[in-house]
This record gives sequence, structure tokens and C-alpha cells, in this order.
Amino acid sequence: MKRILTLSVLFLALSCSQPGRYIQVTGQAQGGTYSVKLNLKGVQERPEVIRDSIEALLTQIDTTLSGYNKRSLLSRFNAGEAIRPNALFLEMYGFAYRMWQRSQGAVDCAAGPLFDAWGFGFREGSMPGEEEVARLRQQCGMDKLPEQLPLEDGVLDPARLGFPRLNYNAVAQGYSCDIIARYLYSLGVKDMLVDIGEIWCDGLNPSGESWSVGMDRPVDRGEDSVIGDQGFTGVWLSDGGPAGVVTSGNYRKYYVKDGRKFAHTIDPVSGYPVQHNLLSATVISSEGAGVADAVATWCMVVGLESARQLVLEDPSLEAWLVYSADDGSMQEWGSPGFRIRE
Repeated sequence: MKRILTLSVLFLALSCSQPGRYIQVTGQAQGGTYSVKLNLKGVQERPEVIRDSIEALLTQIDTTLSGYNKRSLLSRFNAGEAIRPNALFLEMYGFAYRMWQRSQGAVDCAAGPLFDAWGFGFREGSMPGEEEVARLRQQCGMDKLPEQLPLEDGVLDPARLGFPRLNYNAVAQGYSCDIIARYLYSLGVKDMLVDIGEIWCDGLNPSGESWSVGMDRPVDRGEDSVIGDQGFTGVWLSDGGPAGVVTSGNYRKYYVKDGRKFAHTIDPVSGYPVQHNLLSATVISSEGAGVADAVATWCMVVGLESARQLVLEDPSLEAWLVYSADDGSMQEWGSPGFRIRE
């Protein structure tokens, strides 16, 4: 697909004490649009070079990790082809493995066949039977794989691993933000907002204030969950420090069969879509947008009470959870450090 890439240079005075020259790079990536805003103060690289470098990184992510690009390294590996993985492929696998360990199996990027079977992966499927779910649980998962991928003369053969299928949808967009941010930091950028479906921000915006991030707040109506005028729009205000901001929810991707709603969040441990009352989790992590992405998925797998506990026990996390109460009303819970305004 041809990408449309634009570069806007915004000459905006932050304040007398915080002059800056901001640029915004926008285009298409990962099935949607992206936007990167950054302050060129103290940066020697030309805006056009920054734009082209961001584009090159996004292209590398697509050709390495996309499950929708049939010629990516990931797609070829999932198809059973021996590949010569690049550094990004190995880096992502290592990150996914660590998040699987940290979440005690709730975030499992090697559970691809389960996602496919329920129709929420890279292949069509819906409503697998108990026997198929049990079979897939025995065949897939990070617990079947080594912590480090075995290479022979630089080649990775999926046959040596039992032909696993990897799916990085739970972490890829957030991790993509981290990759772009890492490049910007290498140039000396201090003020930035990277939006690739998920968010990484640091420093100040062109007005000299902390970045503001819009947040969907869903309404659940059983079989029909909606976003828009009947819901609310919240805004989280950062404190100027680095933060990944990611929302995961069960109010958009789902289907209804025999009167039951099956959400896209699959519990890799049970093998079934989750059935709890947590509608969405917006997670803020100072560790990165990739971690925020993974933790948001983790929250959606384990449900409201466990999500509260894991956020409160980790000082690097803040979260805003939206859930359906027993009376059908929508309720919200925020951790102590999560700031929001209407």
C-alpha cells in the first residue's frame, strides 16, 4: 500500500522561557495513521531526514513483525519457513517472552492459534469446540518455547520449535512507539508525542504544557457496546515525564452467537474469550508504551479485581478501568496517580 507521508513545521512559541520549534510527521502505518510531534530545540538533524528515518523504521517494523504483511519475517516464520531473523525480530521475541513471564501467562504472544481459532487472529475462525480448544492449548504458548530463539548459522528454523505461530498484536503498536521514541532520543529530542494507535510522550507540548491524551470511555449495552455521544471523553494530563499510554478494551472487537457476546480478549491459560465485566483498561507506564500495551492486555485478561491489584502493586503503573456494575451501570476506577479531566 502506498503511504502518504507529510511533514508540518510548526513555529510555535512555548513561552519566553521555553522557545521551541515543533514539527509534526504524519502518515499511514499498521493499518491506520500515525503522528509524531517533536521539538527541534537542540537537535542538529534536518526535519526531512527525521521524517525519512521515521518512515524507514516503520517500514522495517512492517516487513519484520506484521502478521498482515504476508512477506514479513513473522508471516514467513508462521508459515513454517526458515528465516534469517534481524535484530528487531529477536528483540521483539525477547520482549514478548519477558512480558509472558511477568504476566504469569496472561500475555502470551505464542498463543496465535488460539486467537485464530476464535476469529481474532490472522486467520478466519469462530466458536471452536472444547476438544479443539484443549488441543490448541497443548500445542501453543510461550511455555513450549525457549527464552532465546535457537539460531544455526544465523538461520531460525520453526521446525526446531514445533512450528509455533507468533502474534504480537498485544504489544506491537506500543512497542513501535518505543522504537520511534528511541530514535528521537538518540537525536537529543526531549519533547515528543509519538502516536501509532498507542502513545508515547515526554516533555512539553508546543504551548509549554504537559501533553494531553484523549481517552475513550465506553458504554456497555450487553450485545451492543458503543462509543460516542452516549459515552464520555476523558483526558489524561501527563506531568511532563516519560509515559506510555495505551487503552485496551472489549467494546469494539467482538461477535455475538446464540445470545452470548464473545470479546476479542482471549485468556491464553483457559483458551476461551474472557467473560468478566471489565470493559476497558487505560494503562500508563513509565517503562514504555510496549509495557503499557502488554499490561493493558493483561488487565483485560484477568479482570477488574486482579487488574486493580497489579496496578496498585507496581509503582511504574497507573490505570483507569471502566467496567459494568451488577445493575448494568458503567462504573470507573482510577489509580491514585491517574489524573483525568472531563
